[in-house]
Amino acid sequence: MTPPTQPSATGRGIELGLRQNAAQFAILVAINALVGGMVGQQQTVLPLLAESEFGLTGYTFMFTYVVAFGITKAAANYVAGTWSDRYGRKPVLIAGWLFAIPVPLMLIWAPNWGWVVAANVLLGVNQGLTWSTTVIMKIDLVGPRQRGLAMGLNEAAGYGAVAVTSMAAGYLAAEHGLRPAPFLLGLTYTALALGLSTLAVRETHHHAKVEAAGHVPRLDGRHDHLHGGLSSRDVVVQASFREPALSSASQAGLVNNLNFGLSWGLFPLLFASAGLPVGQIGLLFALYPGVWGIGQLFTGALSDRWGRKTLITVGMSTQAAALAVIAVADSFALWSVGSMLLGAGTAMVYPTLLAAIGDVAHPSWRGRAVGVYRVWRDLGYAVGALMGGVVADLWSLRAAVWVAAGVSVVSALTVAIRMYETHHRPGTQPDEGGQHG
Repeated sequence: MTPPTQPSATGRGIELGLRQNAAQFAILVAINALVGGMVGQQQTVLPLLAESEFGLTGYTFMFTYVVAFGITKAAANYVAGTWSDRYGRKPVLIAGWLFAIPVPLMLIWAPNWGWVVAANVLLGVNQGLTWSTTVIMKIDLVGPRQRGLAMGLNEAAGYGAVAVTSMAAGYLAAEHGLRPAPFLLGLTYTALALGLSTLAVRETHHHAKVEAAGHVPRLDGRHDHLHGGLSSRDVVVQASFREPALSSASQAGLVNNLNFGLSWGLFPLLFASAGLPVGQIGLLFALYPGVWGIGQLFTGALSDRWGRKTLITVGMSTQAAALAVIAVADSFALWSVGSMLLGAGTAMVYPTLLAAIGDVAHPSWRGRAVGVYRVWRDLGYAVGALMGGVVADLWSLRAAVWVAAGVSVVSALTVAIRMYETHHRPGTQPDEGGQHG
């Protein structure tokens, strides 16, 4: 297997494809696993830390760290997309890891809850810059034919690491206490990722330029107005409201992460209210991203064969059903079923939405489109945490889960009605690379 050659200004020597760029792709997969691990180190621990060490009892107040994380990550996603189109991908990736350095230390030494919120602001910047950039770089490398597979591998690595690290953090907390042991994982992840990003990662922006140079319009003319010269304002408008597939993906992404944000702040408390020990809570929380991560190894590739719309619609419906199971359950066994079902529904949606964005967005503004989509998607963290906290304070933890289930049903219907199929299967047009507008 020949490693990718050094890019030139003309694009000579650059090939698109997973096999042709396997070495760089594998490095980026490893880095994205470390990105996910930075979130996993705290998901099981922080809600328990809020109650036991800081004496916080109001659900809304406890969820402030998720809100801070979601809003900051959403903003960082937009910056990552804009800067990666303007300055290249690698500098943005390295900058993202520099923001991660203080996070574990702040969580270890936090004397009050304000430190935890501040650490999650920095974590949001880290996640937005690094995860968005690894997504964009993988899309650059593989080209249009295996975009779903590439996103499946990317998201599987990230959320598989969330699951493994959540379980490891729960074990460390049970054996050695809530601090500092679980957060030592984050220090290790940051050092590894910063080294890989600086020394091993190559710039991929040239690959996007090569793909753009070979662009062939869609036969149906659907994307003729989405030319390569869109301004940043036009990209925001198209991805948020006007273009049916892009805007449908944005709202589905927001609802998906609404569910994740709600689960992050609320599920450990719901499970603890039934008297489950910390170890079982950590295992339950790991099941959701674990199934999510493993499932994406298959769903991303399936979307390359079956198309995007059906998987997204079924996935959002499955999430609604899973939340209903979690809302009525009162045992470890039933919560396990609900968590795994929620992970399966999310696996259908997560890589497929990113692949759909790549289908529609022209390579010249694809970084910005991914950034805008991820702004809406990661605002879901904040919306889910706020909604969950308010509803839980007004009514109950279970009522908050029911509300999220209802919102997921609405999202599934929106995709079913408004979104068109973005992926053209082989044989429907001369060149699959022409599916860009």
